[in-house]
Amino acid sequence: MKKMVAVIGLGYVGLPLAICAAKSGYRVIGIDSDIDKVAKLNAGISPVEDVKNIELLDVIRMGMFKAQNDYNAIKDATIILICVPTPLKDSREPDLSSLENAAKLIGKNLSRDVLIILESTVAPGTTRNFLNTIIQSSSGLANEDFSIAFSPERIDPQNKEWNLKNTPKIVAGLTQQARTLAIGFYSKFVDKIIECNSLEVAETAKLLENSFRLVNISFINEISIFCQKLGIDVSEVIKAASTKPYGFMPFYPSIGVGGHCIPVDPLYLANKASEIGSPTKLIELAAQINQEMPGYFVGRAEEKIGGLNGKRVLVIGVSYKPNVADFRETPVEALIIGLRNKGAEVFWHDDLVAEWNGEKSVALSSNYDLVVLATPHDYLNLKILGDVQILNTRGAI
Repeated sequence: MKKMVAVIGLGYVGLPLAICAAKSGYRVIGIDSDIDKVAKLNAGISPVEDVKNIELLDVIRMGMFKAQNDYNAIKDATIILICVPTPLKDSREPDLSSLENAAKLIGKNLSRDVLIILESTVAPGTTRNFLNTIIQSSSGLANEDFSIAFSPERIDPQNKEWNLKNTPKIVAGLTQQARTLAIGFYSKFVDKIIECNSLEVAETAKLLENSFRLVNISFINEISIFCQKLGIDVSEVIKAASTKPYGFMPFYPSIGVGGHCIPVDPLYLANKASEIGSPTKLIELAAQINQEMPGYFVGRAEEKIGGLNGKRVLVIGVSYKPNVADFRETPVEALIIGLRNKGAEVFWHDDLVAEWNGEKSVALSSNYDLVVLATPHDYLNLKILGDVQILNTRGAI
């Protein structure tokens, strides 16, 4: 009998992980609270761009993958991967409610000698003091009866160069045994494993990765505004600076940051920093700059067509990044609200998203006073817009 792996949460992180584990010889049971998603997955329909339907169908036909929403199925698992969302509350503080619920249900169905690996992003100390405590309490088992590890996801949807196999995997364990077991698991389908000496080092490393990106995106957004005021093309400036072979990494301007990582992870770090009395002023300022970017482009739109009241505006792309349908934390929402608050009649086009916030994507046409290019998907044919003025939020003049 092949070893069973349970993957809790079948989104952008959990589903690719489940498929990789199934392909490497594990029987995988996927658990998700979304009943419709479970039905589609079992029918071979993938909701994630990085997993093709044929890949999903292959592992289903081989009897290596099945999705369901009943945690009772994890009783036979030897490894449990937790890939649930860890977003922010309205107060901009960490929301661990999904993780707490998953931990309680895992505990109620936990067998002895199981390895539990958390992949969701959390603040330092969460795996040790929050997850481990809940699982002990809900299972009635002692620490030595199961193993806990942390290995933060490094998923970049639609990245053609870096994927689960060739992206180095950070791994840490509550104990040396837990770390060794986790390394043994990931080594089946990941090329390079990076061992960390403590859970807290691994947790903080994940937060550092995306805080680095937030700060630099905020900086290039400010440089983009500077270049616009100066009348030069920021993309040419970035291209020139990128010729330096050391000490520089290019980042590119946008309407702000979105998705499940960059706008969220740095605030987990800032929240923990505040808790222990270690200020992170740069992160807080970077978050503020990015939150202000949609408002900046509303102002640009006003300038471009001499006011917005009564004007027809088309926003192109509502997902948080090109070529994905994921609209979590998308800054385009604030842009659309800002345009409407100025009296504009706003429509949006995004064939990947199709339906969002109770509205549907409209077709591209020239029947608008202004087009705001927010998220440029590869499929777009902007020639359809004719002579309509375009405001490019990506920095080009």
